[in-house]
Amino acid sequence: MFELRFHGRGGQGAVMAAQTLAEAAVIEGNYAVAFPFFGAERRGAPVLAFARIDSKKIFSKTQVYVPDCVVVLDDSLLDTIDVVSGIKPEGSVVINSKEEPDEIDLGKELRTGAIDATSVALEILKAPITNTAILGALARVTGIVKIESIEEAVKTRFGERLGARVGERNALAARIAYEKTVIGISKGIKKLETKKQWLPSYQELPVGGALIEGRTEAGLIGPGSFIENKVSGWATFRPVRDKAKCTMCLLCWFYCPEGTIVRISDRGDLMTNYDYCKGCGVCENECPVDAIKMVRGRV
Repeated sequence: MFELRFHGRGGQGAVMAAQTLAEAAVIEGNYAVAFPFFGAERRGAPVLAFARIDSKKIFSKTQVYVPDCVVVLDDSLLDTIDVVSGIKPEGSVVINSKEEPDEIDLGKELRTGAIDATSVALEILKAPITNTAILGALARVTGIVKIESIEEAVKTRFGERLGARVGERNALAARIAYEKTVIGISKGIKKLETKKQWLPSYQELPVGGALIEGRTEAGLIGPGSFIENKVSGWATFRPVRDKAKCTMCLLCWFYCPEGTIVRISDRGDLMTNYDYCKGCGVCENECPVDAIKMVRGRV
């Protein structure tokens, strides 16, 4: 059995990638299953998906803890998550990154395929949705399915939902990523640490489940705990304001779903707090004088 774990962010299509891979495996006459795991269901929040492929029926329904391959749809996750936790010594990693495999520090030396899937997606799909591009790289690195099967599965799954034209373009993204993927060995320098979690006993939970503000070994909990949940790494784009054009109409401030826009002077100048900005682009869309542009890159 070949087991895979997908690490991505909400909106990048990690779940769809796992399902499409399973469909490609079935096309080749294998058995396959795919399923997600959701934490915070917010665009940009870390999400997990899993897939298993075998030549016989698959009865295991648990999460994948000892993967043969790890797929990372966003390399910013490397800063906060041990993506290679439990991976087999002979396992492989497929990662969306501008860096070469030997420049990527996973904390372990592993066979790694790197592809700038975001750039491929922006060029072909005009959106930073990296799931189909990463599937092309996966076919190149693992050989668990053929690229032709990936293309067929992408056309079927995406075409049925979004139309034949969209299916064709996503299949093209997979093919281009397949051809551009660079394979090498990752670095194993950084120390891998398990992130602390707050796992209370039932005696510690308040009546009714309403948490009060408090501090645990894993950080703050309860009201106001979001202050520690900085999300700047979630964004593919960030808003940049042209002060000369800005009329201080405050529509950006009004519509910002995260409340990241604040006044910084008596004159009323505005600033975006990038620590909590997800790069959703609502401010750019609502600005009536075109004073805000979304620029690729994190702060």
